[in-house]
Amino acid sequence: MMKPAPSISLINLADPEERIVGILERALTEMGFVTVQGHGIPPDLVRDVRDVIEGYFSRPVEEKMRDCITPDNYRGYIPLGFFSPNTGSNTPDQYEGYKLHHETSLKHPIRQQCDLYGPNKWPAKPEDMPEIITEFWRACDAVGRHLLKLISRIMGVHETDFLSYFDDPLTNMTLLHYPSQPTNRAKVGIHPHKDTDALTLLFPDPVGGLWLQPRGQKDWMEVITPSDAMVVNIGDLLELWSGGTFVSTPHKVVNTSGKERYSFPFFMVPRHDVVVEPLVKCQPEFNRSPVPVGHVSREVWRTNWQQASPADAGFDLGTLPS
Repeated sequence: MMKPAPSISLINLADPEERIVGILERALTEMGFVTVQGHGIPPDLVRDVRDVIEGYFSRPVEEKMRDCITPDNYRGYIPLGFFSPNTGSNTPDQYEGYKLHHETSLKHPIRQQCDLYGPNKWPAKPEDMPEIITEFWRACDAVGRHLLKLISRIMGVHETDFLSYFDDPLTNMTLLHYPSQPTNRAKVGIHPHKDTDALTLLFPDPVGGLWLQPRGQKDWMEVITPSDAMVVNIGDLLELWSGGTFVSTPHKVVNTSGKERYSFPFFMVPRHDVVVEPLVKCQPEFNRSPVPVGHVSREVWRTNWQQASPADAGFDLGTLPS
């Protein structure tokens, strides 16, 4: 069942820190989602990102396929219906996308440690896509680090040490297009899942379609935000760091608007050699194995292909409760 959303907590990063942290703590422990104003990302930049994404996805399929992702390089174009949920379902997700990762030179020494790093693919057109997306990426990274600083304060861990986990990160971003569908029988744009990162930043499309399932509830609730706000949710890595104090919440996209839908989530992931394990006392009955970031990132990448079977790696990132 799906119904209108409850109120998702709102913070304004321009407010005094003392006011922010209490609201943020409640949001992350109760819902795992928070609405953020005062983030400092100019509305014109957000509009430019939307424009360049619409321009890219309007191009002919054969042109976009020149930059298609491959199993050995998960960067570039994701065709419509290319991925299906790795849960036995044969119904593909109803989106096309473009995958980008933390930009890393071929000569950077970290590539000798982990080959998931590297330069992005950029399409020939729109020509201003690299410039606009890179500017937006830097802005999101700054907001994300601000939020991580506040989160480190909530957990009571050393701010500098915590932020250092995100030096040379495996942070990534997906540009998404959900085609218009019949409003009375729309297919799932992205199947129910939990994010496997630490923190996700997103400017929701005004047409709606983002739904979440609060802890302990069967109903799905649509996320509705002010037009100038971004939505931030934690992923399984931050849930693990917090020992289960924060909650990584299932969510999905269903485009019932009858319109084209676009979004561009920004996924903050630590450096490849970070091993994520509780930094504070665990909640009762919370018992999850440490997660090596490079290993799990490779597994997430690999199992995006439907024919790939998940390995028994001892961790269950992104797993939904049965």
